[in-house]
Amino acid sequence: MNLLGPVMIDINGCQLSDEDKQLLQHPLTGGIILFSRNFESADQLAQLINEIKALREPALLVAVDHEGGRVQRFKEPFTVIPALNGLGKKYDKSPQVALNDAETFGWLTAIELLSFNFDFSFTPVLDVDYGLSQVIGDRAFHHSPEVITHLAAAYISGLHKAGMASTGKHFPGHGGVTADSHVDIPVDERDLDTLRQHDMLPFKKLIPDYLDAIMPAHVIYKNINDKPAGFSSWWLKDILRDEMNFNGIIFSDDLDMQGASCISHDYSIRAESALQAGCDMVLVCNNRKAAIEVLENLDFSVTDNSSRHLLKMRGKKIMNWDKLIQTDEWKQAVAIVRCYQ
Repeated sequence: MNLLGPVMIDINGCQLSDEDKQLLQHPLTGGIILFSRNFESADQLAQLINEIKALREPALLVAVDHEGGRVQRFKEPFTVIPALNGLGKKYDKSPQVALNDAETFGWLTAIELLSFNFDFSFTPVLDVDYGLSQVIGDRAFHHSPEVITHLAAAYISGLHKAGMASTGKHFPGHGGVTADSHVDIPVDERDLDTLRQHDMLPFKKLIPDYLDAIMPAHVIYKNINDKPAGFSSWWLKDILRDEMNFNGIIFSDDLDMQGASCISHDYSIRAESALQAGCDMVLVCNNRKAAIEVLENLDFSVTDNSSRHLLKMRGKKIMNWDKLIQTDEWKQAVAIVRCYQ
């Protein structure tokens, strides 16, 4: 039986090479994440995703980082989604308007991606904006955990309405450090009580009804645990699973980020460490050599249960792009979102 493995990889171009096809059909591969370099036109993107999904059954999960603002991989014909902190600023003036608009943001983001046969976007960011982290910054809804919770609930309701699962990131919170985990190993010196009362609050409140998946941070909370959260069974199993009762998918952040380098220089060890800690799927991006190393050396037994668990992230395609842009709901959503630009 063909099952989904626990590794998500990427490709370099706008079409699949022979090597791409070989790696995507590897039994340990379960998904692919696309980037701006994989997009040159709407027709090309649709063809690429259809080709990816035709490679195997069940089809690979196709994901993207498409939050809006600085992190939006595809532009025209996709609607430009403003940074989500704009919703936080609106909330300070008109809370109900902001909540309604947050749902529209989530719905529009999801429905456009689903029309191209994406399964999900790694969104929303649930980090608290303390004004410290430039890599988070305007990607965060707000500086108040309570406001973040309200806006994220509305935003995720929009994702769900469109047929897309949510991924909250970066557990237990990336906003309290200045270092960027893409290029550094951030260390957060706050204690557990502080994190519980602030950064972890949106995750706790949203887990029961809203969060389908969570991505942990490549951050070491040194006064709590000696490993980055995404490699810590204490954070992922004891806290996230057992204490917070999270039963959804746990995705690692990219194993090629500098924040993961403290685990090992061997990428297969990084992958195995993340999976043993409690991740369901690991991302290996922007480093083809590392992806091959993981697929060739990772010791992991794919099971029917692990595959079915991942398939909970499958998106529900309702209509294609040409049909979508004729609908009044899409036109109204675009008009609302453009007011924030």
